[in-house]
Amino acid sequence: MTAFYFERLVEIFPFFLKGLWMTSKIAFISLVTCTLLGFILGIFRSGKNMILKRIIGVYVAFVRGTPFVVQVFIIFFILPEWGLQLKAFPAALLAMAIMGSAFICEIVAGGISSIPKGQWEAAASSGLNLTQQLRWVILPQAMKVILPPLVGQFVLLIKDTSVVSVIGVMELTRVGWVTVVRIPEGLMVFSLVGALYFVISYPLILLSNYLEQKMAVN
Repeated sequence: MTAFYFERLVEIFPFFLKGLWMTSKIAFISLVTCTLLGFILGIFRSGKNMILKRIIGVYVAFVRGTPFVVQVFIIFFILPEWGLQLKAFPAALLAMAIMGSAFICEIVAGGISSIPKGQWEAAASSGLNLTQQLRWVILPQAMKVILPPLVGQFVLLIKDTSVVSVIGVMELTRVGWVTVVRIPEGLMVFSLVGALYFVISYPLILLSNYLEQKMAVN
């Protein structure tokens, strides 16, 4: 019987590749969006404007303190009651952007805060404005602290795409659940799902390990 199910699994493997493509698409768009938003929020979070720092702090605390699946439900099921109707795919992207940007914000803010005050003073004394200080002096140094955990966060974001299956996005996990209905061999099906997640996550894991070792040596 196992051999029969395995043959069926091979037959519908293209279905899994479509799920892998959807997962990759969500992950790529989310990583770009989260990184941009996270860096902007992180810069303001480490700034001197106390009002902005507190607002961003509340946002980060809420996102980090609530389950991601609850955030997905709020965006997909609750926002329509307030007049904002989103289909499953854009709702998934919005949820990923909100969640990922909060975590990346803290990584970026921590990296910027690790730069000694003397570096800021030296940059200011060189006649650079705040934007130039960040671009040419502070961020290049902060990236040594930011990059390893940032890449690690990318891996977590890729795995978190599995949560959006609860609103019907046909990504890898959703494909797995649909397949289990037709092929009642859960271990076989979700071993394949796990292997495909590993394929897209492992290169980033290697990159994260490499960066951690390189930064430790430096």
